Amino acid sequence: MPTANTQEENSKSELQKNHGGGGGFTRWAVVAVIFRLALIYFPGNLNLSSRPEVSTPLTSIRRLAEGYWLKQSSMSPYAGSMYHGSPLLLSVLGPLTVKRIEGQPGHILCSLVFVLADLISAILIRATGRKLQIAYRKSLKSLNLPNKSTDSGALSSGDIAALVYLWNPFTIVACVGLSTSPVENLFTILTLYGAATGLAPLAAFGWVMATHLSLYPAILIIPVILLLGYGPDAPPSKLFRSKEHGKVGDGKSSQEIIFSWRRAFHLLVWTSLWSVYVLVLCSISVKQHGSLQEMFQRTYGFILTVEDLSPNIGVLWYFFAEVFDFFRDFFLIVFHSNILFMILPLAIRLKHRPCFLAFVYIAISSMLKSYPSVGDSALYLGLLGLFLDELADMQFSFFLFCGYVGVSLLSPVMHNLWIWRGTGNANFYYATAMAYACFQIVLVVESVSSMLNHDRKLTKLSTSKLQK
Repeated sequence: MPTANTQEENSKSELQKNHGGGGGFTRWAVVAVIFRLALIYFPGNLNLSSRPEVSTPLTSIRRLAEGYWLKQSSMSPYAGSMYHGSPLLLSVLGPLTVKRIEGQPGHILCSLVFVLADLISAILIRATGRKLQIAYRKSLKSLNLPNKSTDSGALSSGDIAALVYLWNPFTIVACVGLSTSPVENLFTILTLYGAATGLAPLAAFGWVMATHLSLYPAILIIPVILLLGYGPDAPPSKLFRSKEHGKVGDGKSSQEIIFSWRRAFHLLVWTSLWSVYVLVLCSISVKQHGSLQEMFQRTYGFILTVEDLSPNIGVLWYFFAEVFDFFRDFFLIVFHSNILFMILPLAIRLKHRPCFLAFVYIAISSMLKSYPSVGDSALYLGLLGLFLDELADMQFSFFLFCGYVGVSLLSPVMHNLWIWRGTGNANFYYATAMAYACFQIVLVVESVSSMLNHDRKLTKLSTSKLQK
C-alpha cells in the first residue's frame, strides 16, 4: 500500500510532466517586468500617482516623501495630516524618494522596488499554487476520484495565477503609479506561502508585517492557523471517513486529516516574537521625534476613524461626508463590524479550504476597508487563479469581467467630469464606486457558491463509488 510520502512524490512527478511550461512562465514574467519598466520611463508616468483609484492616503508615495521630509527636518513624520504609514516603510523607502539619478525619472528607485515586489509576489503565488495542486491531486487519489484538472500542457493553475497577478492592469497601474500596495501585497502573499509550505516562522513574519502595514490582514490569522494545522486545501474530511466506512459521517478514517496543534502553537510563538521585534524597531524609528502612541493613533486610528474623506473607489468616504456627526461613531462600528461578523461563519464552513478562505477574507476586506485601491483588488484577483479547477463552473464570469472593465473605464471619466470639468458632481463618481462594490459582492458570493458545489460533486462521486 503506498505511503503518503510515495503519493506526494508521484504527485510531484506528475506536476513536473504536465508543467513543462516553466519556460513559458519565465518568458511572460520577463515581458511583464519589461512592460512595467517601459511605462515607468513613459513621459509624465501617465500621472497615475495622482489618481484616487491608485493612491490612497495610506499608499501614496507623495505622502511618504512628505513624511520623510518632516523627519529629516527634525519633526515627527506624523505632524500635520500627510503621512499615515509605517515608520519602517518610511525608513526603507524614504531615502529613495530624495535620491535622484541624472537622466532618470523621479522616484526611479522606488519604482524599481515596486517592480521587484510584484515579481517576487508572482513567484510566491506560483509556488503556493504548485503546493495546493499537489495536495489537491493527492486528496483525489486517496479518495480514488478522477482528476479533472483543467491545466493545459503548458501552464498550471499556479502559473496562470501568477501571470494573472503580473499582467492584471490593476497590478500594473499600482506599480507604475508609485503606490506602496505592491509591498503590502508581497507580505500578504508571503504569509500564505509560508503557511502553505508549513514554515511557521515565515508565515508569522509575513502576517506581522502585513498587519503592521495595513491592519486588515490581521483577520488572515484564522486561515493561516488552519493552513498550518490542517495543511493545504482538501475535500471535506467526511469524504475520507466515508471511504473507509462506506457511509458519510460514520467513524474515523486513518486518512482523515488531523489538526496539528504543534504547528499552530509554533505560529503563535513566532508571531509574538516578530511582533515584539517590529514594535522595538518602530520605537527606535520614532523615539527621536514622536512615540509609539502617536504612531498607533496616526496609522491604525486613522484607518478606523476614517478621518480623510477624499474620494476613492470605496463606499465609506461619501457616506461619512454626508452623515451627521452625532451618528458617525455608530456607523463606524457598523461598517467595521461587517468584516468581523463574516469571519467565524466562513471559517466554520470553509475550514477544509483555508487558502480559499484567505482569498475570501482578502476580497471582503478590500471591499469594505476605509481606503481601498486597485492594488487591493489586484491581490485577490491574482489569488483567484489558484482555484481554476474548483471554480471551473462559476457562473457570471463574463458578466463580472465586463463589469470590472466597465468600472475601470468609467471611474476616471466620472472623476474628470466632477473635479476638472465641473459638469458632474460627487454622485457621478460615487455611482461607479457603488457598482464596483456590487461586482465584488457578486464575485465573492459566486466563488464561494462554486467552491461548495465542487465539494458537493466530490461527495456525490465518492458516495456513488462506495455504493457500486
